[in-house]
Amino acid sequence: MGDAFINVSDVIEYLFCPRFVYFIYCLGIPQHEEKRYKVLKGREIHEVKEKFNKNYLRKKLNCIRKEDEVYLSSEKYHIKGEVDQALFLEDGTAAPFDFKFAEFKKTTYKTHKFQSILYGLMMREVYNIGVNRGFVCYIRSNNKVEEIKFKEKDFERAIEIINEVLNIVQKGLYPKKTSYKMRCVDCCYRRICV
Repeated sequence: MGDAFINVSDVIEYLFCPRFVYFIYCLGIPQHEEKRYKVLKGREIHEVKEKFNKNYLRKKLNCIRKEDEVYLSSEKYHIKGEVDQALFLEDGTAAPFDFKFAEFKKTTYKTHKFQSILYGLMMREVYNIGVNRGFVCYIRSNNKVEEIKFKEKDFERAIEIINEVLNIVQKGLYPKKTSYKMRCVDCCYRRICV
């Protein structure tokens, strides 16, 4: 796949709509997510959590050690990203833990699930440790923590998605747009997406 690296956030954008990656990487048109309320609020919450929860261990999750804001990268899979917390558990495994400025609505969003799986994939490689679950903390649902169990097929699918994104980036392939029309309503690319 060459020397190209993508970010976990690129995969999340791809899952939302594959054309995001094309517009950002191939055409060089930024989406200016830094102007979106939820993005700004999420960053603010991360800063607060970092200051006030430095020594807090999640005993209910059987956590014995944690690392905050861990930069991860995988040369094998050509992906990088920063997980909010890397938890090390009593059973000898590790788990990614991510804060989301979102509400939990009976099911974990596909983007949240795959973000966690991608962090887990990199944690397995970086720490040389088993990773069979991840956790997402939904801030707007009173800090509800949801566990996501990982199966080997989840990691395999995550690798396929990474390769799909790398194909767009490296070959300039113009992908199909999302089949969810509601996502197009307030999309920053709607005027140029045909």
